[in-house]
Amino acid sequence: MPTPETHDKTIPSFSALRFTPEAKDPHACCCGTDSWNSPEEVPEIAGGTRYSWNVSGMDCAACARKVENAARRVEGVTRAQVLFATEKLVIDADGDVRGAVEQAVKAAGYALGNTDASPQPAGSRLKENLPIIILAVLMALSWGLEHLNHPAGQAAFVITTLVALFPIARQALRLIKSGSWFAIEMLMSVAAIGALVIGATAEAAMVLLLYMVGERLEGWAAGRARQGVSALMALTPDTAVRLRDGRRETIPQRELRPGDVIEVAAGGRLPADAALLSDFASFDESALTGESVPVERRTGERVAAGSTSVDRLVQLTVTSEPGDSAIDRILRLMEESEERRAPVERFIDRFSRVYTPAIMGIALLVAVIPPLLFAAPWMPWIYKGLALLLIGCPCALVISTPAAITSGLAAAARRGALIKGGAALERLGQIRQVAFDKTGTLTVGKPQVTAVVSCTGMGEDDLLALAAAVEQGSHHPLAQAIVQEAQKRRLPVPEARAQRALAGSGIEAIVDGERVLICAPGKHAGGDETAQIQQLESAGQTVVAVVKNDALLGLIALRDTLRDDAREAVDALRQLGIQGVMLTGDNPRAAAAIAGELGLDYRAGMLPADKVNEVTRLNDSAPLAMIGDGINDAPAMKAATLGIAMGSGTDVALEAADAALTSNRLTGLAQMIAIARATHANIRQNIGIALGLKAIFLVTTLLGITGLWLAVMADTGATVLVTANALRLLRRRR
Repeated sequence: MPTPETHDKTIPSFSALRFTPEAKDPHACCCGTDSWNSPEEVPEIAGGTRYSWNVSGMDCAACARKVENAARRVEGVTRAQVLFATEKLVIDADGDVRGAVEQAVKAAGYALGNTDASPQPAGSRLKENLPIIILAVLMALSWGLEHLNHPAGQAAFVITTLVALFPIARQALRLIKSGSWFAIEMLMSVAAIGALVIGATAEAAMVLLLYMVGERLEGWAAGRARQGVSALMALTPDTAVRLRDGRRETIPQRELRPGDVIEVAAGGRLPADAALLSDFASFDESALTGESVPVERRTGERVAAGSTSVDRLVQLTVTSEPGDSAIDRILRLMEESEERRAPVERFIDRFSRVYTPAIMGIALLVAVIPPLLFAAPWMPWIYKGLALLLIGCPCALVISTPAAITSGLAAAARRGALIKGGAALERLGQIRQVAFDKTGTLTVGKPQVTAVVSCTGMGEDDLLALAAAVEQGSHHPLAQAIVQEAQKRRLPVPEARAQRALAGSGIEAIVDGERVLICAPGKHAGGDETAQIQQLESAGQTVVAVVKNDALLGLIALRDTLRDDAREAVDALRQLGIQGVMLTGDNPRAAAAIAGELGLDYRAGMLPADKVNEVTRLNDSAPLAMIGDGINDAPAMKAATLGIAMGSGTDVALEAADAALTSNRLTGLAQMIAIARATHANIRQNIGIALGLKAIFLVTTLLGITGLWLAVMADTGATVLVTANALRLLRRRR
């Protein structure tokens, strides 16, 4: 039975990501037309319990709709969501509905299992394909009998059809009971029975054989689409070597707890997030970040689960709880992203709700109107109506968009970028401008103090110690640089109290009973100080003022360095036709020095409100993405078409963002946008394939050129084609 979790334990979002320092029914598939609930359609509940299961028996994304429909009919269920990428059913309910949900889903032809259980090994290919093999043999025997004795051959085809039809019709009845009236199983059952009635026995049997082959192909393609997630789940080893009381012991990975000391051999993967105890070591983090070059870590630095120790045996301290490692958080985010569906995907789903009933109505009219009104022969037009019924199956159309979006999201994740669902992916492909924050985004975000200037005769060390007292505990890069410089000089730092951040302008505190403010020089500087400030800023340095009781005590100059991939990232964006602009609260001269190196336009001296206004203005002219890492960037991210956070950013920035560069590499930005554009093109291609093939075979069927078995081939072929086309996104080189 699944383990319940209260709604207080919500699925973590991007703020949790830190990468820097039984039975499977072979016929239980394809496309029903009932829509997945999007976030707008699914009410969130304040209380209740959440349950989750692994689902087996799903061969394509449309199967998930059938499972959801079955679960939603259970009394007490307030929300049902199938996360197809990870094959998980998540239920929100007012009470304990586990038994009822399991029974309802089982009645629909699928099986639920414990999410904590180990994955079941794949069945043999012979067993999986046995129904198809048996039906093919029966078809061959029927065909042989047909050539030897026509009545016997016809009887054999009828028997073959009934053998193949039994599990399909049974599944159709199950789905009708669970709320899915217009599933492909029902269409196939109606078409096969109708073909038998009009005497097209051979075609009835062939239709079912082709349908079963198509189901296997769809299942294979869906499995390929999930391979990226499966590979991610396999990154963490099942066991770990723990050091305790001087002894090594091999334990299951799920038994690790924060504080445990583990050992990882050269070439081994980390079973959990951990901090390095060894002096230094190189780790291959490419599976998580997409960055192929090994990263060197030193004592105390954190390493994400799934990373590989490149060249030596290392010891580390576990820092993550079971089920909360970097890999687990990525998987949860990928699950969460399925709830944020693209507008085009929601439209296709709404369209598919009425599409199949409409097609069934049209097929009925085609079968009866010509004979009734124009004295046309009944049998040919009934035959055409049945063929039209099969052509109208919405499988390919329904999966055209989710298949592409799932592949696009997986392709981005492989390259160190996480995108919060299809809606964000769609907006990302529309981006024509990018606004960059400076510190921590274009620059390393680890500035160093380059000069301490006293304006009152106070000693440099005293001035630096006073500033460090005020900045103590701040997460701002400049504040941390000042504190680190004071520590490096081993200065005694006085105690500060009543620390208060002044949004966008500085920080103040009470030190020795006096108010001390650290802020931009601005109005506090006089003539001599102004000249000195200009000189320092012209060299690309950032200057902050130390002010006590409104009197300027001195200046501290700091300089940050560009990220090594910043120039490459900006150039890659230009090649995509995307313009960049830098928005910073830094002074104009320091901003100009950085922007000049990158060839970017810039806006300097901006408060958070100024950034919001500028982003809004730019966004009105063309869709804009805002990328940053700080608390002060969050409002601007929300104001932009799309907010993107650096993986090392603050929790607030990561929460506000629609996407995150988990690799912390700016070059991933252009790759992310290119993937989004490729995904949009792929969706258009898929819809064209799905509707184009149906239109062609609709005309040829009405003209009497094609028949039932070709109608099934058209539907199955279109479904396989759109899935295979979507899989191309996973093989993109850039």
